[in-house]
Amino acid sequence: MTDTLSDIFAVLDVRSARCTRFEAGGEWAFRFPAKPALKFAAVLRGECWIALSGESPYRLVAGDTFLLAEAPEYVLASDPQLAPLNGLASFDWEHSDVGHYGGSDTVLLAGSFVFEALHVRLLLDALPRFMLIPEADPAATVLRGLLEILDHEIRAGQIGVSLVTRRIADVLLVQVLRGYVARHGGVGWIGAAADPQIGAALNLMHGEITRRWTVSDLARAVGMSRSAFALDFREKVGSSPLDYLFRWRMQVARDALRRGETIAAIAAKVGYASESAFSNAFKRAHGEAPKRYGLTAAAERRQ
Repeated sequence: MTDTLSDIFAVLDVRSARCTRFEAGGEWAFRFPAKPALKFAAVLRGECWIALSGESPYRLVAGDTFLLAEAPEYVLASDPQLAPLNGLASFDWEHSDVGHYGGSDTVLLAGSFVFEALHVRLLLDALPRFMLIPEADPAATVLRGLLEILDHEIRAGQIGVSLVTRRIADVLLVQVLRGYVARHGGVGWIGAAADPQIGAALNLMHGEITRRWTVSDLARAVGMSRSAFALDFREKVGSSPLDYLFRWRMQVARDALRRGETIAAIAAKVGYASESAFSNAFKRAHGEAPKRYGLTAAAERRQ
């Protein structure tokens, strides 16, 4: 069964990077720089504040988990009125996955995700910059179990710790997105993917990318009238069904070109009857012919 989120994450090549543990006691405040990635953090013990530029500080308590999209600069503090220190320079993150300051009244776990820069906007444009799953949310129950395992792995430091923590972080990301969508509704195509009918239509398009879909075909398949489906799809996804399908085909094509697949194979893979028809479509979407794009990508791979 095709799953839209999994399908898109595969093209994005979303993968977790390093996971860290932060412990602090007394009065403290640290500023962390903006980072072009996704970052999650969870409060395991105690409480603290997070401050993002242009917004009032949020109070975080044990059990809260949050996700930062395109990780803007932020401050974590015991008191939002304190002047923050540099959160990177204040700890030896190069040699340790644990940062310690003044005690362990408050403990957080954090991790970041990196992905194929080619498709970065596809994900980041669909997410708000700050997503909070509070400790009372039903999704927090699942997250707590994952966080306990993640915390144990970081502190134990046994063989294979990097592999285990990265796999857990991958699951955490999906669970946070599920929880946020369930709590707040639509979040671009991610929210639409969770909708019973629009999500089913997205799965159909991803599952049969070569099919010559019509709006009527899709509407009929998910049990809606054509007009109601078209309107609902645009409202939830932000584009028409066929425009979405076209853009997804071009994302898949661009990814395949970067991997060195032939234009003929890619044309067939994304539903075009001829190389010329595919080339015209690709140039319309990306501003250059696929052959030229493929040559540039090949040169970058050799560097």
